[in-house]
Amino acid sequence: MTEERRAEAAARRTVDSPEVLKALSHPLRLRILRHLSAAGPATSTTLATALGENTGTLSYHLRMLERSGLIEDIPERSTGRERWWRGVRGLDIRRPPQDDLTEAERAMSAELDRMRMEEDVDLARKFTAGQAESEGWMRGSRSLVHLTKSELDAFHDDYLALLARYARGPEDAPADARPVLLRWFGLPAD
Repeated sequence: MTEERRAEAAARRTVDSPEVLKALSHPLRLRILRHLSAAGPATSTTLATALGENTGTLSYHLRMLERSGLIEDIPERSTGRERWWRGVRGLDIRRPPQDDLTEAERAMSAELDRMRMEEDVDLARKFTAGQAESEGWMRGSRSLVHLTKSELDAFHDDYLALLARYARGPEDAPADARPVLLRWFGLPAD
């Protein structure tokens, strides 16, 4: 790993608060974050157009995302009333331990899981339907391994480190780069 990549990995900030969980548990906020990650910085007006929403609604949700530390405005691009927004880089968003959550926060967590699972099922369908025409842009792997709980934890941490090694925003990506959705999850087979 290069020194630059080590510095980036060290600069990652773990976020595991219920407040962030609450901010993420709204479908429009997830769409905003996805758009900023895929397309780069945007104003509430350009986001409203891209997402088919009105600017008032977008402004409210942008403030909620900013308050929870998931997005930030870009002062050097913002002028007058027009604010440019980008996703905060270097976040390692983790779920708080279930025992640390209130009943309401557990319900929010379950709703976020439900929304994400719907998206993941949709992505799996797109993967199956479009792999032949993807010109090599779609890759996948499925495995069954025997791990201890601590090995599963280590595998997960290694996966996150690998993601951090390749993470960059659209403004830092080469011209031939495309936004790629990646998923990993592990669960006992028995």
